[in-house]
Amino acid sequence: MRTLDVITTILLIIGGLNWGLVGLFEFDLVAALFGTMSLFSRLVYVLVGLSAIYQAVAYKAMQRRWCSRVAVGAR
Repeated sequence: MRTLDVITTILLIIGGLNWGLVGLFEFDLVAALFGTMSLFSRLVYVLVGLSAIYQAVAYKAMQRRWCSRVAVGAR
């Protein structure tokens, strides 16, 4: 599950950076790299959206997973 946590966090960072570029410079990096609404760019958008849902729903569980490992390592 920790691997999934990291992957979804990376996808959310990518999505956030992309939206920042859209807002500041009207530049869609995903569309520029993979084509406007191509199959791959749509896949990236869907994965970012699913990552956001996962992080929103599993936030407390992720917090317990990550904090418990830190506390165990600190002992």
